[in-house]
Amino acid sequence: MDNFKAHILVVDDDKDIRSLVKKYLNENNYLVTTSESAEDASKKIQILKFDLIILDIMMHGKTGLEFIKDHKKSLETPVILLTAKGEAKERVEGLEIGADDYLPKPFEPKELILRIQNIINKTKRKDLKRIIEFENIKIDLNKQLILKNKVEFKINNTEKIILEKMINSPGKTFAREEIGKIIDLDKERSIDVIITRLRKKIELDPKKPRFLQTIRGAGYVLWIE
Repeated sequence: MDNFKAHILVVDDDKDIRSLVKKYLNENNYLVTTSESAEDASKKIQILKFDLIILDIMMHGKTGLEFIKDHKKSLETPVILLTAKGEAKERVEGLEIGADDYLPKPFEPKELILRIQNIINKTKRKDLKRIIEFENIKIDLNKQLILKNKVEFKINNTEKIILEKMINSPGKTFAREEIGKIIDLDKERSIDVIITRLRKKIELDPKKPRFLQTIRGAGYVLWIE
């Protein structure tokens, strides 16, 4: 999955549409699994994790709307409905029962890509960790504060941006240059000062950091797991 933007399930009983959508999504660096029916899709979502489902409404057997209803309580994956002309009522019902977007057939492949990107970006933003706790430390990005041994430390917006990136990529080493791009600052010395300031708020012993560590010659890493 590392080389793909996302894993998408395409559900349509029209073989030509499945093939065309899969081909275009593959060309745009998406991993694609296909299903020819709602019944087959139900089996696949039990064993595979998808980032998004592209679902035709009118299919032989169960319809796309019935698929959504069957999995309404357990399905957290966003859904884009494919609808034919004259399916306005079904389109509205689909949105009411949980679909995230719809696209009428025939559609421009580029528009499908844009709708996919929009939904996946929203999902990623929603899934970002905002509050974490480890040892006797709590970082709350929503309130912009760190609670260490029951003592509160305020963090500014720059510190918040850095922590958000690190918290959501635990164990990843961030080069000074990368941190500079994140906060729009190109002075390495200034970045070191910000990290030192964060250590005073996070570390139990800032001179011997356990969590916000320096990787010699590479950058900084946050170990929280």
